[in-house]
Amino acid sequence: MSKDLPADQSRIRKWLQESHPLTLSLFAAISAFCLYTCIYALRKTFAVATFEGLSYAGVDYKIWLVTFQVAGYASSKFAGIKIISELRAASRGMGILICVIIASLSWLLFALVPAPYNLLFLFTNGFPLGLVWGMVFGYLEGRRNTDFLGASLAVSFIFSAGLCKSVGGFIMRDWHVSETWMPFVGALVFMVPLLFFLWLLNQVPPPTAADEQHRTKRQPMPGPERKAFISRFFFGLVLIVLFYAMLTTFREFRDNFSADIWKSLGYGNSPEIFTATETPISIACLVMIGSMVMIRDNRTALQVIHWLILAGSILVGVATWLFQEQMISAPVWMTLIGFGLYLGYIPFNSSFFDRLLATFHVSGTVGFVMYVADSVGYVGSVSVMFYKQFGHRNLSWLDFFSGGAYVLSIAGSLLVIGSMIYFSARWKSQVRISEAK
Repeated sequence: MSKDLPADQSRIRKWLQESHPLTLSLFAAISAFCLYTCIYALRKTFAVATFEGLSYAGVDYKIWLVTFQVAGYASSKFAGIKIISELRAASRGMGILICVIIASLSWLLFALVPAPYNLLFLFTNGFPLGLVWGMVFGYLEGRRNTDFLGASLAVSFIFSAGLCKSVGGFIMRDWHVSETWMPFVGALVFMVPLLFFLWLLNQVPPPTAADEQHRTKRQPMPGPERKAFISRFFFGLVLIVLFYAMLTTFREFRDNFSADIWKSLGYGNSPEIFTATETPISIACLVMIGSMVMIRDNRTALQVIHWLILAGSILVGVATWLFQEQMISAPVWMTLIGFGLYLGYIPFNSSFFDRLLATFHVSGTVGFVMYVADSVGYVGSVSVMFYKQFGHRNLSWLDFFSGGAYVLSIAGSLLVIGSMIYFSARWKSQVRISEAK
């Protein structure tokens, strides 16, 4: 990315290679966090708009918008199974840059083209952004500190979900920008810092030999290796993918319709509420999941992650019950339910699959496994939105959200317990085979 020196010979990269591992970790973590915060804003700023009163073919306009964007995002996850798993390190920076340019131009065209024809540009916004996570995580995976680095990247989902909605709300309220133009104006606000942090992240050197020894070497996974991995862990992957699909669906619903939920709770004209509730969730999740770096044994770490995810699932249900019994306020409920949700969601986007590959000594890439899970998750997200629209249209966003919380808590807990039992049994089987040799 540097014009003066090739990326692998830049002064910053040389300094990072010679610096203390803690310095490198902090540099990579901050760069990835800030970069993805800006990238996420290119996708989610529009969610603060409600487009109230607009509908086409009997479906709310906002549901059409979310559906087209999620359809693009989901399609990219299927494409990413191949693209991300085979992407070489040297192509990451340029790939991210191309994706964010396409996503930003899509918002410009969305504002210029009248509804409902502008729905197409939600698809072209979602598709490239769906590929970006795998490219960014590629800079962080396969390192001894990937738990902390991945958690730093993943909590940007939470922080940015609140920040970009607050920014979008302020753009409309204080700058008097329409709901249609607000996403493009928001993209311009975040673009300069995005490019700066992309340049910084591109200076991060590849994993060292010690990293590879501890977490196994990370390299592209061609088709035969991907099929072998799925065949080897099929049942466990089914359990995890189903649970992750539920998490993704619930998270997307909370993200895309949080403005509607807050409005029904009496906070419709308070843009600051998004940042106020999401920031403490970001900090708490970063501390808890980032501390996993202290667990060096990969199998132990995988078990602990399962317990954290299970605790998060239970918290979602308990917090909802406390709110319905009027034992906690709406902001406390939304904070607790967000914490429980992300306590499950973030490990999948930071350390779960990284530790899984390391535990079973699989030489490959986390991006492949994540895009398999994501592809199923976003199909579920679209399905739930249409289920709400056509099956329970008269049910309020708040009641539908509360019902979803109980489903996630109960069914999700059972799936996590099943995964815990499965991977523990597979590890014991691997040990027995190793000892027999």
